Amino acid sequence: MRQIVLDTETTGLEPEQGHRIIEIGCVELIDRRPSGNNFHQYLQPDREIDDGAVEVHGITTEFLADKPRFGDIVEDFIGYLNGAELIIHNAPFDVGFINAELRRLDPQSQPLEALCPITDTLAMARKLHPGQRNSLDALCKRYEIDNTQRQLHGALLDSEILADVYLAMTGGQVALSLGGPAAGEETGGDAVVIRRLDSDRSPLTVIRASKAEREAHEARLDALDEACGGSCVWRR
Repeated sequence: MRQIVLDTETTGLEPEQGHRIIEIGCVELIDRRPSGNNFHQYLQPDREIDDGAVEVHGITTEFLADKPRFGDIVEDFIGYLNGAELIIHNAPFDVGFINAELRRLDPQSQPLEALCPITDTLAMARKLHPGQRNSLDALCKRYEIDNTQRQLHGALLDSEILADVYLAMTGGQVALSLGGPAAGEETGGDAVVIRRLDSDRSPLTVIRASKAEREAHEARLDALDEACGGSCVWRR
């Protein structure tokens, strides 16, 4: 399983207003482990960078003056992505910019989503944590991932952090025995063991709710459902 965690930095917020990509950072995961085969490139955008964008990522027009243009690296970039699932936080933003760059080179070019399956970790986080903040920094705090090096946004650094966040969010279950522990495993009581793809982590022990706890839970859901006029999301 090959996945590419991808991030970009740009001159501004809207590709429709002529804003361009100035940095691409990618981290390759093979079977959910970083391979070290990363892709990182700064790009000359042939335009000024918005002051607000510079405050976010710290990349200046002067720094990019001698960097290649998107057309110079597009074959290597698309070749690197080929056949992989892309993992992107707020995917419409990055995908929109990449597609705009591809169209500048060839108006008939295929969009990125036609070349690779794409997983949006922001959409995933909103489903897992509804009503909560789901920025990359907020997810790092929630999943106890060190992001102290992130004083400014950077495409490669953010991709490395997002890779850790994605692995923590998805958990890596491969086997869950609800009937009891697997043969040879001592868990005690009604505990079951969840095996993880991340073999360097210890197995997680889960204690199942008792009958009384399940009944109390159902009673609480009944009260919530009545209070919100039959629209309790936990009943859906």
